[in-house]
Amino acid sequence: MKVLANDGISKAGEQALKNAGIEVLENRVAQNHVIDFINENNVDVLLVRSATKVKQDIIDACPSLKIIGRGGIGMDNIDVEYAKNKGIKVINTPTASSKSVAELVFGHFLSLARFLHESNRLMPLEGETHFNAMKKSFNNAYELSGKTLGVIGFGSIGQEVVKIGISLGMKVKVLTRKPKTETITINFFDGQSVNFNITSTNDMDAFLKDSDFISINTPKTNEYIIDTPQFEKMKNGVYIVNTARGGVMNEVALIDFIESEKVAGAALDVFENEPSPELPLLMNPALSLSPHVGGNTIDAQEKIGVELAEQIIKLQKETIQ
Repeated sequence: MKVLANDGISKAGEQALKNAGIEVLENRVAQNHVIDFINENNVDVLLVRSATKVKQDIIDACPSLKIIGRGGIGMDNIDVEYAKNKGIKVINTPTASSKSVAELVFGHFLSLARFLHESNRLMPLEGETHFNAMKKSFNNAYELSGKTLGVIGFGSIGQEVVKIGISLGMKVKVLTRKPKTETITINFFDGQSVNFNITSTNDMDAFLKDSDFISINTPKTNEYIIDTPQFEKMKNGVYIVNTARGGVMNEVALIDFIESEKVAGAALDVFENEPSPELPLLMNPALSLSPHVGGNTIDAQEKIGVELAEQIIKLQKETIQ
């Protein structure tokens, strides 16, 4: 069996595959050359993250493909159902990067609440000459403890966001299409653990009215979850972080509500026009920005690689049997 990890795979995952006698091709093939490379090398397994798109053209043109793997949760860059209908197995790693994404959410929240995103921009430029003025301008900061965390989406990432919020002493509200109850377990360093039963709501208006900090953790959507009507119902001075997908929140409306001071600050790890975010977003001092790095930690990449390898090895054994 040959595996093309076109968007990379961790060393641990690569070694696990090799130990099972599976050949791993260490090439990085441009999108327009993927079909030719797969066919020329008789590739059985194509592993991708968000960079490589696996649409019908590749699926139809590459009869050797038996498995398509996505390192991460969202699979909007793969025609999943079409591939399955063609007899190709489609796998992903829905929980491997959840903690990393959740920690980035709070990295942005803490940065926004303490103006770190802005002070880090200005200190190299004005720290020597306007130190006291900047100190004064950044003194309207907030603690997260005691505030209400609103989480949109209650999958593995949303649950990890809830855990961190609880650990910081925040009140928690969760919004889903249909109310559901999940048991959230927080484990401590000394072996103790505490369970919390969290029931979500589908009442968007009440959710927005109560939330001081909002985290969007949903799959890709066909329309905005957060648009002008939703912004209008939020608390004045709300903070918002989107680590989900570009297109779940109206970025033009976001800028308008930042300028009106309804939104105190927002963070974007994903963008509607990715990988070329709009300049007004990049230049806005009320935005904390990162280049779609939610799951890009060494820890998450190790887990992703190993989980993909384990699934491939299992599928190979089932095929042999």
